[in-house]
Formats: sequence, structure tokens, C-alpha cells
Amino acid sequence: MRVHVAFTPGERAPAELGIVVDVLRATSTIVQALAAGYERVLCCAEVDEARAIAADERSAVLAGERRAVRIPGFRFGNSPRELAGEAEAETLVLTTTNGTRLLVAAAARYERVLVGSLLNLDALAREVRESGAAEVAVLCAGVGGEVALDDAYCAGRIAAALEGSLADSAAVAVRLADSFESPEEGLAAGQSARNLRAAGLEEDIAWCARVGLVDVVPELRRAVGAAAEVS
Repeated sequence: MRVHVAFTPGERAPAELGIVVDVLRATSTIVQALAAGYERVLCCAEVDEARAIAADERSAVLAGERRAVRIPGFRFGNSPRELAGEAEAETLVLTTTNGTRLLVAAAARYERVLVGSLLNLDALAREVRESGAAEVAVLCAGVGGEVALDDAYCAGRIAAALEGSLADSAAVAVRLADSFESPEEGLAAGQSARNLRAAGLEEDIAWCARVGLVDVVPELRRAVGAAAEVS
């Protein structure tokens, strides 16, 4: 297995399997939601799309943020802590600033797309190692089209756990991850963490920094209107 890392959404990495990472916080939220009992997460790029799709669903709640702030009228923001309790519906409809946009885009680029975070690192690595994929790309959501340190850290942890041969991009991510003493330090060092602190959401950093606690590997299944269905 050859492992690549795309540090920004605009980069194209040659692979049949893509792993989307927005560790602070969209992909951590998706992993937590499915672990809590939601049957699926519908990921939308735009707020209006999320509202319209939720209105058409038999049992759905809305979650999402813009600039780390919960969208008015939505049941949840984009905090995995909020979704740790019992599921309130069959479907979570989620829209975020960066992560859900990348998931929607990845659906058109890769044969298979998985959702990665530190929370499901061990289960994700097992799934990918057993997949038989020759080329794997870890896709970082970044912030505003630029590299995000927290995503690069998470990508390095994933790349190392896959135990494949590393393209230079993956080797850079692994070395970056190894430079931090702890996962929380790796996530707390970048702009995403500063944004969360400014919004009073610092607790989400520690929550998302927990490694291998969830045995769930979300996978992109199909398009539902403008949304990407993950279950």
C-alpha cells in the first residue's frame, strides 16, 4: 500500500481510496454521531441545502456551524460532545465550513471514501489495511483552502498507522505528528484550535484528541440530493 497526504482540498492525490480528515471538528462529529446511534449522516456543503434535505427526511435533526458558531435554528453545532448522548433521530444532517464540503467533493474523485479522526484511528487503520487498496490518500479539509496544522497532525497519525510505504507527502505528515508530545498538543497548536478557543469551545479540542476510543468507520455511500450520505 502506498500512502499519500493531500494537505489542502485543492490538492489531488492519486489513489482509489480516500480518507477525509477534518479533525476539528467535522469528521470527529460524524464518527461520534454514528457511534451514538444515528443511522446515517447527510453531509451538505450549504446551509440552505441542509435545511431543505432535513425537511424531506422522515426523522432528521440539523447540525452545523459557520466560523465555529452553531447555525441559527439548528439543533446542534459541530461539536462531537453534543452528540455523545442518545441519538435523537435516524438521520443527522450536517453542514460545516470545511469538512462537509470536502466530503461532497471527494465523492466524485475516489472510488471509496472513508471518514477519519483520532477517535476512530485504530478501527480506521484496520479497515484500510484489510481493504486491499494499492493507493490510499489522506485528504485534509484545511481552513479556508489553506493547510491546517491539526489536520496535518491527524493525517500523520493515520499514515503511520496504515504501515504502508510513504510518499513524501505522507512522510512529512508523519514527521510533523512525531514532533508533538501528545495528541492534544498536536491539535491545540493551530488556527483551528485558536478559533475554537475564541468561540468558547476549547473543550472540543481535548475531546477530539482522544485516540482509538470509537470502533466506527464511516463510509460515503451515495448522493442524496446535494448531500453525501455517510453511514
